[in-house]
Amino acid sequence: MKRTFILALTSVLLLSAAGNLFAQLSGLGIPDPFRLLDPKNFSAHRASSNNPDWSSNDDSKRPIPGETIVLADLQGPGVVSHLWITIAANEYGWPRLLRLRVYYDGSETPSVDAPLGDFFAVGHGVEKKVRSLMVRDSSDGRARNCYWPMPFKKSCKITVTNEGRRRVSNLYFHVDWQKVPGLPANVPYFHARYRQSLPAPADGSLYEFLKVSGRGHYVGTVLSVVQAEAGWFGEGDEFFWVDGERKPSIEGTGSEDYFNDAWGLHEDDGPYYGVTVAEGTDLGSRMTAYRWHVIDPIPFTKSLKVEIEHKGWTYNADGAVKSAFGERTDLMSSVAFWYQEGIALDQPPVPYGSARLPQGNARQIEVEKSLAEVKTEGGEASLMPELFWSKDVILFKAEGKGSKIEIPFDVPEDGRYEIYTEVAQASDYGIYTVLLDGKEPSAAQLEHEPGADLRPRTQFNGYALETFVGLSYQVGWPHLTKGRHTLTFVCLGKSEASSGYNLGVDDIILAKIGPAAWAAAANVKEPRVPTGSIAEIARSLSDADPVVRGLAAIALRNAGKASLFALPALIAALKDKDPNVRLMSGNAIAAIGPQAAPAVSALIAAAEVEGEEVQVQRSFASALGAIGKPAAVPGIPVLKELAKSPRVRWAAEAALKNLE
Repeated sequence: MKRTFILALTSVLLLSAAGNLFAQLSGLGIPDPFRLLDPKNFSAHRASSNNPDWSSNDDSKRPIPGETIVLADLQGPGVVSHLWITIAANEYGWPRLLRLRVYYDGSETPSVDAPLGDFFAVGHGVEKKVRSLMVRDSSDGRARNCYWPMPFKKSCKITVTNEGRRRVSNLYFHVDWQKVPGLPANVPYFHARYRQSLPAPADGSLYEFLKVSGRGHYVGTVLSVVQAEAGWFGEGDEFFWVDGERKPSIEGTGSEDYFNDAWGLHEDDGPYYGVTVAEGTDLGSRMTAYRWHVIDPIPFTKSLKVEIEHKGWTYNADGAVKSAFGERTDLMSSVAFWYQEGIALDQPPVPYGSARLPQGNARQIEVEKSLAEVKTEGGEASLMPELFWSKDVILFKAEGKGSKIEIPFDVPEDGRYEIYTEVAQASDYGIYTVLLDGKEPSAAQLEHEPGADLRPRTQFNGYALETFVGLSYQVGWPHLTKGRHTLTFVCLGKSEASSGYNLGVDDIILAKIGPAAWAAAANVKEPRVPTGSIAEIARSLSDADPVVRGLAAIALRNAGKASLFALPALIAALKDKDPNVRLMSGNAIAAIGPQAAPAVSALIAAAEVEGEEVQVQRSFASALGAIGKPAAVPGIPVLKELAKSPRVRWAAEAALKNLE
């Protein structure tokens, strides 16, 4: 442990890149670039979401809105060597609504604080493949892996908070780490911090990736942009200001150049840089790029400031070119990665929840609720419940090319909107285009720069080998009037490999755009966390905000047997209209244990409600099992019924063991 972990990592990477030109092991002629033949002085460990009961396959967490899940709470000295996370969720933009934080050595300030998706090199709340040395997202982006080494001397706590408005269906994780005898006194701590400017400042200032005091080295950038103006946005240069210098040590030549691409940005990935999202240069186009400085870190001894210009092609109202290097007001967000001695305490707060979404005010319209109003030609529409992890879709069984399905939606007020539709993919799905109110959506045609990267999005292909509900298709940024509108999906044909022309529509995403909408979205506040006495927390079970009610139930669950005094309120909450409140109330009753016997009849009645969500049914079953004999014996019949459901069976059978 004589070298710092970062220098060791850099050495390994350099050796890997040099093929057969490495030094040989102790002159024996044995190539060993990863020092696998060296004896190890650490023990290997893992914190994971694995269920303590090995007979259960229920190995995931399901955080409700506002809830924080602790992935790992480690005692050092040690080094986190690998994170793996995979998630199923049905809320629009959830990778940006889930917040990853890492705390070292008991600090209340997180050293890592970023949306989950952006930390793993994909912005905008979408999922995409990433193949790099430090981050690899496989399975179409659903399996996220991080290999940044994270040393800590005393402790390391890693958390994920659900800052959305829907429960996460499944959150699985591994945290692999090494417990070591000791670490150097000056070992640098890994940091990552999210920032955003929605939109970019119009006062002539640069967009700031990072401004930090201390001693360390900068190791990476993830930048995401949503184009609020058409035309190429990326003429801006990057600047690294080291230790307060007047002239930056590093000056760039263009945004795509910083990310090691050229003449625009194009989807690609590699060990040290890549572009995970690139939709062209039209209005509303999205981009995410990453750049890892693992071979070329930027050291600093006192301070570091990293900035980039937000300049590119701009246009007059009539569409004529105004400037080839003008200031733009695109929506920008980023994550900076760096190591430093000690913990950075000088970073700005990260915006909460939906304030981080590109527009911040998106409405997720569940189309299955309007199934009775859907019109079809050349096919039939039906509801396909839970096609993919709690996602209900309208399934259109199309007869062939030219088949149509028209889905209505309502616009709350006049204005300019961004419209997306999220659709399914499967082996018998076709190729479709989308009409808005019966017409093809059209963007303003501007005079673009030479070689403009125009990629008209006029269709999507629903074919995939496996069923997956996660394809986002941008309809456009039109001006809409208040009232009823329609999206019409028209079949254009199918891929040769597809066995059908079908379509699955999950939802319509409607977000108001423009300065007023962005300003309002920036004011999203963190929900109030209930505190105080048990009685005060119990009163929060009647709060108007379902997120606050759910957090109150979590607080009572965490209080365990002390929550007995809140049992009447918890029993009433079993009928709450929000399933997350019902779920956590059941968990809180379970935490009270046998003394919660007065809740048995209410739990039985709640478990018998037709159509109740399976996660909620699990909590009711667990509560009956925790109350135990003799009080909960009347619950045996309902538990046997619940055990017939594959997704509830484990919890019901575990409860029955306590009662039979």
